[in-house]
Order: sequence, then C-alpha cells, then structure tokens
Amino acid sequence: MITQEQREKVRGWFAGRLPDGLFEELVEVTVDREEVTVVGRIPGPRTAEGVSDAEREAAVEGRIQEFRERTRETRIEVAREAEHQFRRKVSWGVECSGQRALFTHVAAPVMTRLRQPERQVLDTLIAGGVARSRSEALAWCVRLVQRHTDDWLTGLRDSLEHVERVRAQGPDTDQPRDRPAPE
Repeated sequence: MITQEQREKVRGWFAGRLPDGLFEELVEVTVDREEVTVVGRIPGPRTAEGVSDAEREAAVEGRIQEFRERTRETRIEVAREAEHQFRRKVSWGVECSGQRALFTHVAAPVMTRLRQPERQVLDTLIAGGVARSRSEALAWCVRLVQRHTDDWLTGLRDSLEHVERVRAQGPDTDQPRDRPAPE
C-alpha cells in the first residue's frame, strides 16, 4: 500500500520534472504497486462556430493524437527517469475539451479463485453480451464496484495509510520488509 505522502512525492516529482508547456495543467497522478499514471490537460482545438458534434469530436481526437505523437520522445525520457526513481511503469493520458484519453497503460493479471455462484455471475455477463470472457467480466464487475463505493474505498485507503504510518514507527523499522529478520 502506498501512503498519501508517497503519492504526494511522486506527484511533486512529476510537477517539477515535466517540461514547461507540456500540459496546460497536471490533472492527476495516480500510483499503485505496478504503475504511475500521469494525466494532463491540453488545449482543445479551435473549431468554427456551429460545427456539428461529430466534427468537434473528430477535432478533439485529432488534437489528442497530434499531442501523443509530438510529445512521444519527451514523455519517454521522463518515463525512463521516473521508472528508475519509483520502480514502476509510467503511463500517460490527457484531457482535452472534456474528453479523457489514456495512452498505453499496464493491464496487470490478477489470479483469483471463484466458487460456482461467483463463476455463474461472470458467465451470465458473458451470455448477456456484457463481456467476451470471464476476465473481461471480472474487470467489468470491479469497475462497477469502484463507481458505487468511492466513499467506502476512500475510507479504507485512509485507514490503511494510518496502519502503514503506525507500522513505520514500530521496533522493526530498520529491517527490510522483503527479507525475514535474522534469527
């Protein structure tokens, strides 16, 4: 579990390291065990007054693609430094005229054991055309829970951060976590 202070340090590092003008604003830096996702706001395209929604949407998609191609080398350079510093992959995204687009990002496999009633839920989602596989159905379920339990998950994350702070003050703080203490 990453603490709020660690998140703030990562966000601060990106705020200081990103070249001026790359984004209008650094919107979000999200961190988990595998990945740091950096999302910034870019200016929307100028379109003529009265253009259709389809034309406006295509212009935004074009602007996002232009930004992605134009900034590729810069983003790769920053990502390499960050991956070395934070030992996590870096993914990028933008917000443009109210539309969010994530570029390449990590899709980490997760193993789980499910009993028959739980598998039947996934199979029903597949049969109903909501998902093409159990993996996709499980991801759909996680996104649904995520949408409807933000307050609960936020409280749980806050509690876990408190546990980490208390643990860090314990007597074994000089022992690395991934190696057992000497006998």
